[in-house]
Amino acid sequence: MTSNHPQNQQLEQFKVNIKIRLAFLWTAVMFCYVYGDFFSLFVPGRLKNLMAGHSGVGQTTPYALLGFALMMSIPALMIFLSVSLKAKANKIANLVAGLLFSLIMAMILATSLDKWMLFYGYLALVEIILTAIIVCLAITWPKQNPNNHED
Repeated sequence: MTSNHPQNQQLEQFKVNIKIRLAFLWTAVMFCYVYGDFFSLFVPGRLKNLMAGHSGVGQTTPYALLGFALMMSIPALMIFLSVSLKAKANKIANLVAGLLFSLIMAMILATSLDKWMLFYGYLALVEIILTAIIVCLAITWPKQNPNNHED
């Protein structure tokens, strides 16, 4: 005899489409980027250096800023692309972007060992984990069920 007591009932687990999971992962990555850059403004001397035209990777120029914007538009666009691209293109885009940003964040992690940059190193580690999950999901993209024709 089974009881209808709430403690004996299993919670329903919904299967979340891989596209939605990827979009949420890229959203989490973007939040880490934004918070990392925001918190870096509180590092002593950072604002003074930025105002003097020195970014964390050299002289600030209009072209350097354009390069930063181009680079950071990729994860932001991946949120949309993860839900809109067809499966094969989606898999490739997530593999390439996930690997690229895992490598970028690994380089940032290696250069964020100063005590004032511990937060940046931590966020870089979280971003590496998130982008590694993105790569793993792309690699293991589910095969299409013959009865299911959505892409």
